[in-house]
Amino acid sequence: MLKNSNKQLFLITGMLLVLFLAACGSGSDSEENTEESSGSSVNVGEEVDYTITGIEPGAGITVTTEKAIEEYENLDGWQLEQSSTAAMVTELEEAINNEEPIVVTGWNPHWMFTKFDNLKYLEDPKGVYGEVEEIKSLARKGLEEEKPNAYKLIDQFNWSVEDMESIMYESSDSGEEISAVAHRWVEDNPDKVSEWTKGVEDVDGVAIELVSTPWDSERASANVVAEVLRQKGFEVTITPVDVAVMFEAVANGDGDATLAAWMPQTHADFYEDHKDNFVDLGANLEGAKIGLVVPEYMEDVNSIEDIQAK
Repeated sequence: MLKNSNKQLFLITGMLLVLFLAACGSGSDSEENTEESSGSSVNVGEEVDYTITGIEPGAGITVTTEKAIEEYENLDGWQLEQSSTAAMVTELEEAINNEEPIVVTGWNPHWMFTKFDNLKYLEDPKGVYGEVEEIKSLARKGLEEEKPNAYKLIDQFNWSVEDMESIMYESSDSGEEISAVAHRWVEDNPDKVSEWTKGVEDVDGVAIELVSTPWDSERASANVVAEVLRQKGFEVTITPVDVAVMFEAVANGDGDATLAAWMPQTHADFYEDHKDNFVDLGANLEGAKIGLVVPEYMEDVNSIEDIQAK
């Protein structure tokens, strides 16, 4: 009996020891798995080679993004790839097709938000990109006195983000020139056009030069207004230039007007440099926006501060 009891005690003790060791081992594995899981979040910076895909040098959003890289400590070591709007959109489309991470400079109005319905702006806690923007019309001093009907029409021009994006998207989707799409848009929107031309008299060949940036958003507004001016008898020239030159041209009187001043953030520096030398006609479009943009499938990245430093 004693011998059997000893055997049973030995077996029970052995089983308890095995269970104890198994439990310890299980806990250790669990802790290791938890640590691995918590440390395995994807580093977006590594995925995109610490690069923000941007557009042309000198563009308002390019300048602002350079400021953002300086302002946000977590963007330390990041670089802004500057090329062209078309190249940026091509890289964005390729990333979306492969569901790969990408960070781009984005803005509304732009047709990419119509083409890609899965884009989101990153929150900007430091406010580098500002809040909602507006696009203003500026005229050279003396235009109202010298060409009052052109001045009046430009002053009364006002439309929406959706109007501008519809022209941009149709041009991109069909391959037609924006000027052709803008011509058709004017024909299809007589009610809006009649508001712009209220009190504007016809003229006979008066020359007007609109100075603008070469991006699709500004090409859309410039071509729409140019078409309406032509219907009133004006001879219109659209001159695409760099942002800095655009402000200088209107301030110096080399151009009559521009419809492309993004305020209060994007073009603030250029505006401040020349504000005493042109006439601010106010907003022709409200609800514009700029910032850093990513596809929605990048679920863990919702703010600029979610991006890791290099």
